[in-house]
Amino acid sequence: MEAKIKIKQRLYPINLAHPIDISIPIQNTDEQVKAFQAPDVSFQPFIAGNFVGAVEAGSPVNFTNIHLNPHGNGTHTECVGHITNEGQTINQTLGEYFFSARLVTIEPGKQQNGDRIITKEQIAENWKGGQPEAFIIRTYPNSPSKMTYDYSGTNPPYLTPEAISFLVEKEVRHLLLDLPSVDKEDDGGELASHKMFWQYPSNPRQDATITELIYVPDKARDGFYILNLQIASFELDASPSKPVLYQIE
Repeated sequence: MEAKIKIKQRLYPINLAHPIDISIPIQNTDEQVKAFQAPDVSFQPFIAGNFVGAVEAGSPVNFTNIHLNPHGNGTHTECVGHITNEGQTINQTLGEYFFSARLVTIEPGKQQNGDRIITKEQIAENWKGGQPEAFIIRTYPNSPSKMTYDYSGTNPPYLTPEAISFLVEKEVRHLLLDLPSVDKEDDGGELASHKMFWQYPSNPRQDATITELIYVPDKARDGFYILNLQIASFELDASPSKPVLYQIE
């Protein structure tokens, strides 16, 4: 199923029959990706009197309650409301869903203190021209265990504020990465990279988003894509999301 997407006066031919899903499913199993000590996702049938919302329990329908934390359970997209007290929501922020995007693979460098970071120099080296609206970072090594890993207390890699500043200067509005956060897991609440990306509080970028805990399969080669970024319509600072890549034909 072929289509052409027009972005900034340029037509991009894509094949809608060949999507590359880079989200991590939210599933009711013992093996699920987690971060920041978030509790496990739980799926429980709704119960009211004699009604149990599960076909296997004799109900005519499945009627399930879900308990999750968008930031700690699976792929999610967040807006500047994540770090403000002003009520911005991801549903209000994200009004378009197709973007030009560049995918890059970077191996975070290890520092003397043990931290693993992605630097401005690494981002610049992988920029390779153009002006993509979205920038997608796949970290190396790229084991499928990322889809079920518990990052809590492991001090995962993160981006330096200088690396983020480079992306802001290049007018990247949507940043996606296969890490739980652009900032260090425990930074004392500084959130320097979040604040740099959203230019908060000096000049907040109300239309910018960060998507964390993606997984980009090896079959997706580094390069230029069209990104379809979908969220659930939560009036909240973040929502579970489903970013999908389409190779430009």
